[in-house]
Amino acid sequence: MGTSTWNEDDSNVYRRLAPVAVPERARQLATLATLLPYSPDEAFTCVELGSGEGLLSHTVALAFPNARVIALDGSESMRSATGSRLAGFGERAEVASFDLDDNTWLGRVDEADVVVSSLAIHHLDDRAKQRLYSEIGRRSSERACLLIADLVAPATPQVTDLFAATWDESVGRAAEGLGDDSLFRLFQDTKWNHFRWPDPVDQPSRLAAQLRWLESAGFGVADCFWLEAGHAIYGGYKRIADSGIPFSDAVRAVSHVLAT
Repeated sequence: MGTSTWNEDDSNVYRRLAPVAVPERARQLATLATLLPYSPDEAFTCVELGSGEGLLSHTVALAFPNARVIALDGSESMRSATGSRLAGFGERAEVASFDLDDNTWLGRVDEADVVVSSLAIHHLDDRAKQRLYSEIGRRSSERACLLIADLVAPATPQVTDLFAATWDESVGRAAEGLGDDSLFRLFQDTKWNHFRWPDPVDQPSRLAAQLRWLESAGFGVADCFWLEAGHAIYGGYKRIADSGIPFSDAVRAVSHVLAT
């Protein structure tokens, strides 16, 4: 990435790169769906911040047939892709514009039962992340969870090198699996690896700090659930629940979504 702000050119490059640049993309989607603390037939509202092409919102709507999903994104082309993807869910799905830096959208999470975000919150600095978590904690329902899949900041230069190398390796492996080495070259040419080429638009925070911020925001059960190549799935729950869907069911839902 070579600009200080996200734009439609970045969205276009991201759509090309996402199948390889998002480490274990299918596994991440299935993990997030499995972490939702609701049974398959339970009704709840899920708000996604930075929905991109709508893969995660699609997965939630498919795996939880009584869930309502609200997909928010700042890119017109991404919203269009998400709208097409979610059209079959009728009134259970809504797509809307938002600016992560503008608090006017926060009413969308009032009484939400799930707030999820993938590769969006790292655009906020530390203080803005803390404010966001606090607002979501204050506004969301008593049974809510906040789940995030995103870049995290390395603790030492050695870890920075590790994250950079493992991300390159992950992209190369995925491109080879697709039989398209040009995707790895595009990843390199666009300097997409934040850990090799830091960009002002990317401001990942330390994972340990974010878990503390989540706990302070009212998500008392906070943890990291997956980590690879500088990308983590982490989040918090306001209360412990014994509901959820099996990982195998989530994998099947994701397979359908990615094939659509």
